Formats: sequence, C-alpha cells, structure tokens
Amino acid sequence: MQAGHVSRVRALYRRILLLHRGLPPDLKALGDQYVKDEFRRHKTVGSDEARRFLQEWEVYAAVLWQQTNENQQNATGRVCFGTALPEEKLNDFRDEQIGQLQELMQEATKPNRQFSVTESREPKF
Repeated sequence: MQAGHVSRVRALYRRILLLHRGLPPDLKALGDQYVKDEFRRHKTVGSDEARRFLQEWEVYAAVLWQQTNENQQNATGRVCFGTALPEEKLNDFRDEQIGQLQELMQEATKPNRQFSVTESREPKF
C-alpha cells in the first residue's frame, strides 16, 4: 500500500471518530464500534473496493459534519442524524451488506440498545 493511501485512510478514520463526538452517547458508541469494525474488515481489500470504501466514508463524514452543525444551530433541541438510502445504492449491495445494514438499523432503532452509555459527570464527594 502506498504511504499516501495509508495516511488518507488514517485521517478519514480519525475525522469520523471526532465527528462522532457530536452524536448522542448511545449513537456515538454504536457508530465508533461500527467504524472500527468496518475499517478493520477492509484493510486487505483490492484497490477498486478500497476506493469505493473511502468514497462512501468520505460522503458519510461530510453528511455527519453538516448534520452536526445544523443540530448545533437548531433552537428546538431536537436533533436529527442520518439520511435515506436511495434504492439504486441498495441494489448495489451484496447480501452480506444487506444483512449488516439490517442489523445496524435494528440496533440503532431498538428501545433498549446494546450500549448503555451515560454522559460522564464530575465525581460527587
């Protein structure tokens, strides 16, 4: 792998984890774990798949950055993250990816999420 490619991947990975800091704690935990798993899983893919992988994650980072900024400016206090997945993109997914997407959706929308994360508080003395 070229050094430029590796540094681009690392920079994107760090950027996404930084952007996740703007998410609610439970979504941050879910997102962080998913990003770590996906980047690990794609370490050894071919150049075409690596290029597509990076493009999609760059789009994700840009959308998340925009939504985080919009949510910070939103006076109602109601936050909104995510976007609709166009059918043409969904049709390009492999069966494994569809299964992953379904698991992620179920985890993100169930009332009692697997992750129980609370905001850190100052210790009480």
